[in-house]
Amino acid sequence: MQEISREHLIYLISGPLGVGKSTTSIELARNVKQCVLIEGDVILHMFKGESEPSWEERLSLTWKNILALTRNFIQHDFNVVIDFVVEDELDWFCKHISDLNVRLKYVILTADKEKLIERLSIRGDIESLERSLFLLNKMEMSSSNKPFINDTTLKQTTEIVEEIINDSGYNVFIHN
Repeated sequence: MQEISREHLIYLISGPLGVGKSTTSIELARNVKQCVLIEGDVILHMFKGESEPSWEERLSLTWKNILALTRNFIQHDFNVVIDFVVEDELDWFCKHISDLNVRLKYVILTADKEKLIERLSIRGDIESLERSLFLLNKMEMSSSNKPFINDTTLKQTTEIVEEIINDSGYNVFIHN
């Protein structure tokens, strides 16, 4: 393994369904030099067949795989964008990357209820609305999330990406 000296960036993009996580993450990865995109939902949906583990096991394995991929890419001189819903995993993730020379930017994308309904309807995913609204409420009500929230309701993707790249308020302190 090569010795890495420069600081790398990890962008962790969270938020409920319909706020623009995927669109924003793709555009963000395009705008960050030497960057890869890890789509958590792709990993989460790798489980097939009758031996599919419980939701909790799938979620745990997904986060462990996101961590392993992130560490591998950082160690090979890449910056990383992660597109996945973060509920209670942020501290765990930070603890497991604390030995790396990285800066973590954590962003929780939100949108108002009407915009979520509109976006989920357009993409034919209205059955996810209840879960999306539940997550929106949970994320907005947590005082520890406040500094990381970016309301996408009236914003274009390019504007959101520019804010994420340029706003140091999204930096998370990673301690050993």
